[in-house]
Amino acid sequence: MDIVFIEDLRIDAVIGIYDWERRVRQTLAFDIEMAFDNTVPAASDDIAHTLNYKDVSKRLIDYVGASSFGLVETLAERCAAIIREEFGVVWVRLKLSKPGAVRGAKAVGVCIERGARTH
Repeated sequence: MDIVFIEDLRIDAVIGIYDWERRVRQTLAFDIEMAFDNTVPAASDDIAHTLNYKDVSKRLIDYVGASSFGLVETLAERCAAIIREEFGVVWVRLKLSKPGAVRGAKAVGVCIERGARTH
């Protein structure tokens, strides 16, 4: 299984359950791994055959930036579903971090895997 990844994608969003969180935008960080067969694009050297990480990033930036969820769990699920459904990804691991949310911790958040890993 090949992996296409996006590391530390920073997106500002309204996220959280507390009143103060609903009034400010917070920076979220995404680490994403997506299963993709890279043999076809490698053979053709044609971007049209790739899982284009720029397109995935732009779609998530637009979606997350316009979202307003209470829980990071909900946002992570929705983002994983977008990646799988809109980009034809069979397996995704998505880590969503909320930097500075807990005093003393660099970040908190969730890491989810959806779909079947293939070899």
